[in-house]
Amino acid sequence: MGRSTRFPSRIARTSLFAAMVAATQGVDAAPKIALREVVWLDKATAFRPLTGGLQVQVGKAVVRISALRDDILRVQISPDGRFSRDASWAVLPQAQHHTVSVRAFSDRGAVGFRTASLKVRVQRSPFRLVVEDLTGHVISADAAGRPVEFHGASFEAHKTMPEGTHYFGLGDKTGPLDRRGESFTLWNTDAYGFQESTDPVYKSIPFFIGVTADGRSYGLLLDNTWRSWFDFGKAARDSLAFGAEGGALDYYLMAGAAPKDVVRDYAYLTGPSPLPPLWSLGYQQSRYSYMSDAEVRGIADRLRADKIPADVIYLDIDYQNRDRVFTVNKQTFPDIAKLATDLRKEDLRLVAITDLHIAHLPNQGYAPYDSGVAGDNFVKNADGSTYVAPVWPGPSVFPDFTRAKTRVWWGGLYKDFVEDGISGFWNDMNEPAIFETPTKTMPLDVVHRIDESGFSRRNASHAEIHNLYGMENTRATYEGLLQLAPDERPFVLTRASYAGGQRYALTWTGDNTASWNHLRLSVPMLLNLGLSGFAYSGADVGGFGGSPNADLLTRWMEVAAFTPFYRNHSVKGSLQREPWVDGPAQEAIRWHYIEERYRLLPYIYALADENARTGLPLMRPIFLEFPDVLNARADFGYEFLLGDHLLIAMPPYGESLVPFDVPLPKARWYDYWTGLEVTTAASNDARSSGIATIQENPALAVLPVFVRGGTILARQPLVQSTAQTPDGPLQLDVFPGRDCTATLYWDDGHSLEYKRGAFLRQTLHCDTLQDGLALTFDAREGSYAPWWKSIEVVLHGWDANSARAAIAGTAMTTRLNAKARTVSVVVPDQAGRAELLIEQ
Repeated sequence: MGRSTRFPSRIARTSLFAAMVAATQGVDAAPKIALREVVWLDKATAFRPLTGGLQVQVGKAVVRISALRDDILRVQISPDGRFSRDASWAVLPQAQHHTVSVRAFSDRGAVGFRTASLKVRVQRSPFRLVVEDLTGHVISADAAGRPVEFHGASFEAHKTMPEGTHYFGLGDKTGPLDRRGESFTLWNTDAYGFQESTDPVYKSIPFFIGVTADGRSYGLLLDNTWRSWFDFGKAARDSLAFGAEGGALDYYLMAGAAPKDVVRDYAYLTGPSPLPPLWSLGYQQSRYSYMSDAEVRGIADRLRADKIPADVIYLDIDYQNRDRVFTVNKQTFPDIAKLATDLRKEDLRLVAITDLHIAHLPNQGYAPYDSGVAGDNFVKNADGSTYVAPVWPGPSVFPDFTRAKTRVWWGGLYKDFVEDGISGFWNDMNEPAIFETPTKTMPLDVVHRIDESGFSRRNASHAEIHNLYGMENTRATYEGLLQLAPDERPFVLTRASYAGGQRYALTWTGDNTASWNHLRLSVPMLLNLGLSGFAYSGADVGGFGGSPNADLLTRWMEVAAFTPFYRNHSVKGSLQREPWVDGPAQEAIRWHYIEERYRLLPYIYALADENARTGLPLMRPIFLEFPDVLNARADFGYEFLLGDHLLIAMPPYGESLVPFDVPLPKARWYDYWTGLEVTTAASNDARSSGIATIQENPALAVLPVFVRGGTILARQPLVQSTAQTPDGPLQLDVFPGRDCTATLYWDDGHSLEYKRGAFLRQTLHCDTLQDGLALTFDAREGSYAPWWKSIEVVLHGWDANSARAAIAGTAMTTRLNAKARTVSVVVPDQAGRAELLIEQ
């Protein structure tokens, strides 16, 4: 362990500057950290084997390296050799405490161990940790010199950053998809009106994925809830650095042959999203605010009169009595239970906002406040008094969500709303946002009490709890809803969260703006959220702040139809944002894309099942399926995949009428709208080997969407709501190509019975034959009986002027469409293994 009085590092400079600002403003803007000696890891002096790993003594510091799995390591570094026994808020206990067998080795100035996948090497002098795969490829390596430094309670770590490596993740941080060359602060912040350079924003997810030039991948999760930062070569072009103002230096390294492997590893550590209710995948209409029962009914009536498919209408804060959570304004919403019941008759559901701040109303009969005080459920000032601060209802108090008992109390507050028939809840303002303070949040010395299984019972400062406060708010809501309706899937929507928050809630990108730039910005934000665990995310369609012009709203509704969470939402005082505004021509386009969303629900729901099992996001960056595109000069920044088969190419400049090139990865591609195989031009750029392009002429009514060859795309007849049963056969559109496979999934869409086997899961394969195609149905898993009784198979790319089909030896009637180049056949539903042959 070395010591130095050199010029302070980033952590020391940042903390000193913040303390100086705080002193001038009279606020707790940062911990009171003075300039201190720098302490760094120098020479390893002793080594001790651990079960599944190795412990290294470096002066007074101790480094522990554990293999949780063959491809996942945990690295803990303590400057004084003392380690917390606390559990993790982010990492699941079964993952955190699991280890695998390792084989120790010692060679030429280094010691370490091997797993079945990795070689972990610790250089003795100077200390340096290097992780390689078994072929010798370096996955992650400490920077030479001072890889780890401590500054009192703060720390920073430095890794090498090879040329050509790309970085992704950190949740919904703004800016380009690739984080290289950027730096970020993780501190949940109410960032109303954020722009592409705004940082920090609403969430803190300290996880990133690195993808090297040859496509190998790794992930790093810094398990630290304090204000932290990541620098991907901005301060020094060849250095990746991260650190935090306090807490433990505790991180997880995940190694993968491809980016998908790392995404799965992260889901293993922090958990995937639970399977959501099917209705949450439908179209959702919201506004701040629909001001009355009559206005909500009018929106519902218009949706149904115009035959616009929809599932949800939202209630923002104005349904409440003077902005007080868990109340209803009886003047404007005289009977909210009847409203919910009547909407359900129209196959629509209500979702209501429930901010976490509770009005400070002692001795006024306000039950949430009175019961909260009785249970000692609110956070405290440093002197032990209850912390009170202004938010929407005026002076407010705040639940202490790090107490298990407080979360149970909070969850119980939803009892009346659940009984009234409200289907889901929206936790907003949970960064937590505070009014009338330049910090926008609680003072850092506010006290939270940790009383939680797996943790030492203790008090913690807001500086430690701030970033996970929103996640624990959603956890309390989610677990409370499960207690109140034990067999229903909870729907919780959150603005703020932390790593692992996907276990409890969906999310959106916060208070965006009605501009073409924000439509563009939404794509990388949502893609990085998906890579960071939040598979169900969306952006406010049309932009929350301001009023979009007609074309912008239409294009946004088109793009959002292919994103996981499809909600139209707008600020008070802006122009109305419903699909029918701007006249019949614009409405017809918006209606068409909403309808297409509902036709695609069997495909989308199968992706939801895949995510619940593997953690793979629904909305994916192109490189997740085609890692080679990272080495191409082609710009894929505004393209994305829905699953692994649909590619959506949003016009990069929607306000422009200039034709634009759409780069397509190496594969066969079909036009989604026509079903015809597209003709592409090979790229002239040697670095874009395998990349083809197709030129598109901007047309407002057409969003370029492509289907990958080798797709079996499941679609359904049109419905007006997920509550309706489709009338007709399930449609399987088969687009021949390599690796032709698909999975069907279905269940009742709302209960937890799927966990007890009441689901349908079936794998399909297609193989191209010399004069036709074979479509194979594997035997189904699960006991659920689907809504379809027959299946219409539509084979694309059929050039012959005749066709015959048979399944299990029984001839089937075929139908040819020469213009569309398709042959169609309707077969009975196939529950067991069967093969459909379509031949000339």
